[in-house]
Amino acid sequence: MVATDRVSTIFADARAVHADALRLLAAGDIRDAAEKAWCATKRATDALILARTGTEPEISSDTSIGLAMLSEEDNAISPLVGRYYSRQGQLHGTCFYLGVCRPVAEIERRIRETADYIHDAENLAGVN
Repeated sequence: MVATDRVSTIFADARAVHADALRLLAAGDIRDAAEKAWCATKRATDALILARTGTEPEISSDTSIGLAMLSEEDNAISPLVGRYYSRQGQLHGTCFYLGVCRPVAEIERRIRETADYIHDAENLAGVN
């Protein structure tokens, strides 16, 4: 694993963006909270990829491909794949872009559980 200050910085950013998501959720802005939670997920995934490969993804497709490649190399990463795509599809695509944030309880759960995703990505990156 590549231990760099950049990895820690990206994970810190992911946690800060997730905190913004929780703040927006508490204020009743589920659509923007969903997008922030998605962004936090992507940032945590970028940090994991950087820690494992030494290369930081530049665009979203690089993140998706990088995560898939890591999961092929290490089965411990595989559980993140479904969680990543569920956030991409439901939080980013359906809720934020289409404005369909239902069922509300499911969207709120995914927003809150993004903290678990970040934590798991940190563990897999060897940060914790």
